[in-house]
Amino acid sequence: MRDHQNMQHAQSVWNLTMVFKSSSMPASTMNLYENSCLRCGRTVYQVDRIGPLKDFSFFHTGCFKCHVCSSKLTLKTYCNNQDDQDDKEVYCSSHVPKIGPGHLDGDAVGIRSALNVPKSANFVNDQIRPGGRPSIDGDALVLRSPYSRGNGSGNGSENGHNSSFSDYKYGRFDHTALHIAHALNATKIQRVYDKPIDQYLDVAIQKQMEMKHRLEEDDLYKRFAKQRAAEEARMNDHLKEEWETELEKLTSQFERDLAMKKRSREESKVLTVKHQKEREELEKNMTIKRDMKKENLSRKMLEHERAATAALVEKHSKEMMRLIQEKRSEFLDDEEEVLEHYPAQPPPPLPPPQTKTDIYTDPDEFAEVDQLAIQVAQEDQKTFTDLVRMLVGQCISDVEKARTIFRWITVKNLNSITFDDSAHGDTPMGLLRGIKYGTESYHVLFKRLCSYAGLHCVVIKGYSKSAGYQPGVRFEDNRFRNSWNAVYVAGAWRFVQCNWGARHLVNAKEVPKPGGKNKSDSLREASRRVAARNNLRYEYDDHYFLTDPKEFIYEFFPLQSEWQLLKAPISLHEFEELPFVRSLFFRYGLYFPDEHTKAVMFTDSTGAATIRIGMPSHMQSSLIFHYNLKLYDSDKDQYDSVSLKRFVMQNLTYVQKRNFESTLPSVVGNLVAFRVHAPCSGALLLDIFANAVTPREYLTGEPMKFKSVCKFKIVCDDLQTVMVPLPDCASGEWGPAKATRLFGLEPISHQDALIFAGRDQEIQFHMTRPLTDFMATLHKNGSEEKRLSKYVSHRVTDDIVTFALSFPEEGQYGLDIYTREVGAPDSTGPAEKHLLTHCCKYLINSSKRN
Repeated sequence: MRDHQNMQHAQSVWNLTMVFKSSSMPASTMNLYENSCLRCGRTVYQVDRIGPLKDFSFFHTGCFKCHVCSSKLTLKTYCNNQDDQDDKEVYCSSHVPKIGPGHLDGDAVGIRSALNVPKSANFVNDQIRPGGRPSIDGDALVLRSPYSRGNGSGNGSENGHNSSFSDYKYGRFDHTALHIAHALNATKIQRVYDKPIDQYLDVAIQKQMEMKHRLEEDDLYKRFAKQRAAEEARMNDHLKEEWETELEKLTSQFERDLAMKKRSREESKVLTVKHQKEREELEKNMTIKRDMKKENLSRKMLEHERAATAALVEKHSKEMMRLIQEKRSEFLDDEEEVLEHYPAQPPPPLPPPQTKTDIYTDPDEFAEVDQLAIQVAQEDQKTFTDLVRMLVGQCISDVEKARTIFRWITVKNLNSITFDDSAHGDTPMGLLRGIKYGTESYHVLFKRLCSYAGLHCVVIKGYSKSAGYQPGVRFEDNRFRNSWNAVYVAGAWRFVQCNWGARHLVNAKEVPKPGGKNKSDSLREASRRVAARNNLRYEYDDHYFLTDPKEFIYEFFPLQSEWQLLKAPISLHEFEELPFVRSLFFRYGLYFPDEHTKAVMFTDSTGAATIRIGMPSHMQSSLIFHYNLKLYDSDKDQYDSVSLKRFVMQNLTYVQKRNFESTLPSVVGNLVAFRVHAPCSGALLLDIFANAVTPREYLTGEPMKFKSVCKFKIVCDDLQTVMVPLPDCASGEWGPAKATRLFGLEPISHQDALIFAGRDQEIQFHMTRPLTDFMATLHKNGSEEKRLSKYVSHRVTDDIVTFALSFPEEGQYGLDIYTREVGAPDSTGPAEKHLLTHCCKYLINSSKRN
């Protein structure tokens, strides 16, 4: 029996040793020139090589066939056995071993993790967001962009712009309306027009320097591979030694237990089973320990590699900028025309003297360079020199250069790009190997490309309110570390966030339908995929290109205060207290009129807190808000089986000013208010959504997609007043404002959302356009809607609509009003009717005393 146990011991050591051996991490850049073919065993040379593939295996081109049916494979058609990490063979899709349910291959997870690694990382002053309505001063004026191409698109109010942006062209003033000359000078942009780089820097000279940099980068990746291999070897040796020591202790204890006294066969069998279980448990624990050590080692090595890569790119960027500046200076010295030079050395970080809207007011002004970036992104280039020359070769200003690089990165979608594992530094995708291995971020890549274009660019490190962040969270660790760029264009440092600017939308028709497929189905599916690729739309977030510092500070806090680019920098604590907003907040021109608005809002003695959001007057006819309320520390959105939404009252109010030439007030903007009544003590999370739609889009009744614009943590420390939920009406704002904006239904009798009524009440509206099929429903806590339906009716007299209500008992009621617009008749039949759509709602307190 002892010999049998020793044999089991030896077998167990062998099994775990194989586990250590097969699970070692693949080095990112092993020797790519002398490898053996997995199929035939002979040396694979570079000209006839496929690989590296799984666990860095290689094949001859002729040997790259399915292991089962020997059908010819390509890098796009081959499959690996994801259920067995030791199986390095390749298969066709028909013969690849299938993964069982609930099983994930570690290598696949590793690749996905590598491609999606994190990229590198009670006070609101005037530089952030002024309280109340902003005054009109020099910084608020939007002038004609100096970067337009002379086709009329440079003027924000001229024709030629895409109509989809018409709702967002706000804050524009014609410069002819200015009566003070110095106001124009205060907003004058430094025009840095440059000669095409081909005129002063020969492409061969730039490529020569790039090749020098490429060799240094290759050496760096080789060092990475050696360091990883050495660290993995040390880790495996240590774990193997620890395994053998622990197993020896376990075996010795087992042998002592057997030798203590003569035991029966049954007792020996029990001890053997016990020993076997203990050994299996030890092996399990050692495997878990190995995986944890492997993960920690990989993370530490990756951090080191990222820092080393960033340092090397910094060195290379300086050298490339020096070369470009030298050649540019030589060229300009020979030019008779004196141009306003781009600075040879990077200027110190200072607040930009102009805003983003002083540079451009509509993304369509970059339509030509954006389209160029999209076209270049469809192809692959072998050198950064070729890539940047294609991008900036025809650009006439520094802003256009930065723009086309930004758009190329946002279009390329580097997070989901498929990389060939054999990509060398001298191949098209080899340019982006740093992105693949996780050693280079979007921001380092943007800096690298800017240097090839002759633009000063820096990578800024700090904190961001990124995915997973909630208002009220403190920045106490590295969870929300991030990095971004500042590029020097238009005479100042300006922020760029390529990673957050990248947004990609794939045509939904590309998704295949479930079920079996025959040959014709496959042909149709292939046709659909081709059509989907042709119809692929590239979406991006323009907010993160040249973002104004006063807006950027809401989401990003640099470790170096001077890179806030604010006249009055704020502290980390003040950054935490700033409201948690998203880019759409600024796109819609929203603002907080109350200076005390913070990320965390505390309720008063009644358990209520109010958040008000201002919007520009030109958006009041198109913006629709919604909200969601849930418990802060969970996803529960109910309290005592009642939706938490019914503890929020949303309504719209108008801000008016007195015209000196008239006695009538005029509307200058809207305020939407969200009054939250906490149903219990504790913390709540209020998420506010918005969407800009036209009345025509809303009247179709089709579902609309709302996006988050801001979030707040609502804290109720001590609830003294119990608040009952609002009646269960349709979601959204209270009051008649929506009826006026979207339906042209003007209130005659009641302009406010809250009505104090007796036992009977009439509510009247004036129709400014044809509406039909009115319907109204009453709601009251504890009463069925069907029972209340007989207490509400309506009548239409000419263009006056009257709703008559009688209340069966005193209390609080909610009134929902629905209608639809009559469409214009066509030549084939009567007028079209739209869907019945929610129009507005009132909150009515009925009492005999009213």
